[in-house]
Amino acid sequence: MRTCILVTFIAFTFFSCERRTATLENEKVVKQLYDYFNKHDWEKMANLYAEVAEFKDPAYGKDIVQQTRQQIVKHYSELGEMFPDVNDKVIEIYPSGEKHVIVEFVSTGTSQDGSRFEMPICTIFTIENGLITKDYTYYDNFEEPK
Repeated sequence: MRTCILVTFIAFTFFSCERRTATLENEKVVKQLYDYFNKHDWEKMANLYAEVAEFKDPAYGKDIVQQTRQQIVKHYSELGEMFPDVNDKVIEIYPSGEKHVIVEFVSTGTSQDGSRFEMPICTIFTIENGLITKDYTYYDNFEEPK
């Protein structure tokens, strides 16, 4: 009986530590992503994604789209050109299970004509084998009526 309890305890501890390690590694990937984003290092940021990743983002329309790393670099380079000071301030990171990290942040930027935006955003990342495979981003991209 004691052996059974000991084996169960060891197995639980091992799998619990393994899950915690995966969660910490996933958080590290996400923190690195926002660091690269805020430095506008689009190449390094794109390398945190799988070679082809799924995106769900109003910027791409209503459907889920597949993006290569090269397409990610192009998309964010264009964003950086439109808003040279674009910056994401992470409010909170919420690990969720072994593969997911949810991030609440506020994106800000100033366009070439001087108009500014400030937008609260929430993204759900799926991370597998140390790379982001899904990036599902949610925000209200409609202007309020005046």
